[in-house]
Amino acid sequence: MTKLRKRMMQIGLASAMGLGTLLASVSSASADTVCNRYGDCWHVDHREHYPRSLGVHFYSDAWHDRHDWDRERKRHWRENHEGRGYWRNGIWIQL
Repeated sequence: MTKLRKRMMQIGLASAMGLGTLLASVSSASADTVCNRYGDCWHVDHREHYPRSLGVHFYSDAWHDRHDWDRERKRHWRENHEGRGYWRNGIWIQL
């Protein structure tokens, strides 16, 4: 019976490690939506430190998906841009 118990422990440990790896990879794939006080919104892979004067707010991807960006009047969706930076009145500012 001890061989069976040892084998079950090994299977349990391997399963837990596999699940942990899977959860880590899922969480790293998520992105946030950022909007500033000028109404510019864009996706980020991770949260940057932006100048306080921008009035940046972070939202989840679910928040982004709920918006009808064609009818949104206060905010403007901006396309992804390479490098670290932010949008301000429709212009990309490099950090």
